[in-house]
Amino acid sequence: MIEKLSAADRAAALAELPGWRDVAGRDAIQQTFRFEDFNQAFGFMARVALQAERMNHHPEWFNVYNRVDVVLSTHDAGGLSARDIRLAHFIDKAAAQSSAKQEQA
Repeated sequence: MIEKLSAADRAAALAELPGWRDVAGRDAIQQTFRFEDFNQAFGFMARVALQAERMNHHPEWFNVYNRVDVVLSTHDAGGLSARDIRLAHFIDKAAAQSSAKQEQA
């Protein structure tokens, strides 16, 4: 069984994930990335998709041209879990390799 993070664990995890923020009305986190063009955005999404499949943990995301909006939450746990935090760290590394710009709220 996957467990939802405690409030303290959630705060500690988010402190290590600059740019990720809470989603209003949900127990989830969100980040927006901008790339140079669609090709870079799609390449980033492909890398994340392969990792997500290996983890059997898939993000909610939306893509328009060079922008990718990502939301992470563990439906089986009813909110944010350690799986989301691991995937968020991978996503940040993949974005950095693609020279993505993280948007701040």
